[in-house]
Amino acid sequence: MKGKLLFLMLLLFFISCKKNNGKHPFSEKNTDSIEYYYQRVLNQNLPDKEKNKSIFRAYDLLQTADNNNENRKKIAKLTFDFYYIDDIKMFDKSSRFLLSLSEEEKDTANLGKAYRCRAIFYNGEKKLDSSFYFFKKAEKIYTALNDKETLSTILMNKGIIQFSLGEFLGAELSLNKAYNYFKQENNYQKQYLILNQLGLVSTELKEYDKALFYHYQALKAAQSIENKSSEVNTCYGNIGYLFIRQKKYKEAISSLKKGLENQNLKNIDPVLYANLIDNQAYAQLQISDFQNLPQMFFEALEIRKKHDNLTSVIGSYTHISEYYKKSNNNIKAIEFSNEALYEARKSKIANNILIALKQAQEVDKEKIPIYTEEYLRLNDSLQIAERNSKDRLSRIELETDEIIKEKDKLEEQNRTLLYLSLVVGVILTLLFILRAQRARTRELLYKQAQQKANEEIFNLMMSQQNVIDESRKEEKQRIARDLHDGVLGRMFGVRLNLDSLNYRNDAESTEKRHQYINELKDIEQDIREISHDLNREKQALINNFISIINKLLEEQSHLFSTNLKYYIDDKIIWDKINNTSKINLYRILQESLQNINKYAEAKHIFVELKKENDNIVLNIEDDGLGFDVTKKSKGIGVQNMISRTDECHGIIDITSKKGHGTKISIKIPIEINTTNII
Repeated sequence: MKGKLLFLMLLLFFISCKKNNGKHPFSEKNTDSIEYYYQRVLNQNLPDKEKNKSIFRAYDLLQTADNNNENRKKIAKLTFDFYYIDDIKMFDKSSRFLLSLSEEEKDTANLGKAYRCRAIFYNGEKKLDSSFYFFKKAEKIYTALNDKETLSTILMNKGIIQFSLGEFLGAELSLNKAYNYFKQENNYQKQYLILNQLGLVSTELKEYDKALFYHYQALKAAQSIENKSSEVNTCYGNIGYLFIRQKKYKEAISSLKKGLENQNLKNIDPVLYANLIDNQAYAQLQISDFQNLPQMFFEALEIRKKHDNLTSVIGSYTHISEYYKKSNNNIKAIEFSNEALYEARKSKIANNILIALKQAQEVDKEKIPIYTEEYLRLNDSLQIAERNSKDRLSRIELETDEIIKEKDKLEEQNRTLLYLSLVVGVILTLLFILRAQRARTRELLYKQAQQKANEEIFNLMMSQQNVIDESRKEEKQRIARDLHDGVLGRMFGVRLNLDSLNYRNDAESTEKRHQYINELKDIEQDIREISHDLNREKQALINNFISIINKLLEEQSHLFSTNLKYYIDDKIIWDKINNTSKINLYRILQESLQNINKYAEAKHIFVELKKENDNIVLNIEDDGLGFDVTKKSKGIGVQNMISRTDECHGIIDITSKKGHGTKISIKIPIEINTTNII
């Protein structure tokens, strides 16, 4: 097969050379066509419809053209054109194409453009981690190229993404670097964007004085922008929101009213208009100024619904609920609180759910315990996520810059002391690396030993099952012999005797025929019993792992009075699942049953083993005493179950309440058993 494929490739190569005489398959006329359509793209006087057609035609021709620098520049230009005409699908395709061509030729300049385009695309798709990754790569290239303008734009965009990801210190650092350039160039539009974002960063860091400074600076820059539309209104809105955060409600109302002075704002930027009137209404509510309330809240809500801004819709519902609570209309307050909670859960955004739950606790006193438990659980998970966020990386980067500056000062004062510090630093670094390497080696050896032990345990289990299988095989052979030598012999004898009686009709012959027919019925019954035994044996041997699980469950039923029911999905192909997952599933089930028998005092147990998409799901449920899952300290058994689940890259969920039983759900992935920003 490989020989035929090689021959075909060589044949096509020689045919190509013969037809084109060593040139690119496209003729010179076609090359002219690329230039023709590309010049139409550059023509500013061409109607948009004709220009768009030329963009697509030029791109189609460039897909099969030579991979040279001039063509890559054209593809880069067309890629940005796809973005500007809002064809995201082609923008994605073209940027991927540009990336592959630039990587192939190690074209740094166009590679930087490709990285920017990929970052812009992923930002539009709300895949912020991927967007940040490509902005970081673009930053490295434009730093090397010393293209300060493009680099500053990238830093600005990178800072906005860092803010969205919660990396506030990193965002502040990136935005300040970008601002230093645009400040020198008197680019008021970019200054406004950066200062506005810096104000939002400082607000989240609760540095309110600093945030207020940035927002007023942003307002100053916005007032200097030519053909400004809603930038000034945005600044007043941000300042008003900042005053709300500081509980300075009168100052907030004053600033928000200035933002609403533009009579055309509702038509120019309805989303901004909705934010301004909602925040003004909220500030009025806090000082019991009910003028135009709740009409302002409902107007903002309708605009937000129309623009499908789910987070803002949740905020509107929450503010309306607060209004009705303050108006002593608790029924309406609960109604809108429930609407906020419903939309928050639909959004699957943790902060939205926390805001809605907090309001629900305020208005629905009967359900306070339920809402409080959910709020605390969700808040705990958010705190864990925040501890693992990238804020720490930003702090490390900031501290590193300060150390470098301090090092430069020390170098000027005492060069000898600096050299000595460097030597000590190198030695300490080497020692640290050596120690860390040894620790990683020990950890690897431990994991290898643990894996080997797990495999040995499973092999022992399989060996035991093999012995059972061998015994069953011998029993089958014995049954086969019995069938051949016993049942078949008897049938042969009966047949011969019946043949001899075919032509005799006397009473004695009739009696003998009845006897032989009865004997055939006995033989039929013997065969049926043997067949049933063999069928049961076949089912038992479908899968050795299932046999082991069944044996464990049968022992549970025999040894304990608890009523055990179980279901094992026969769609699972266990031979394709690795041994580690099987061992851990078996041990988790074994540990769960032991815990139920020791502590639960359960009357009923239900075990379920099924396949969901690409996962194996193990559910174990009992109606026993239950326990408090919120306790930080957990038993060794539960810790082992969590550890085994983590080893299989799975998810464990333990739901229990005192007096209401326990449910453990394990989900393990199936692993095939082989070894708009610019």
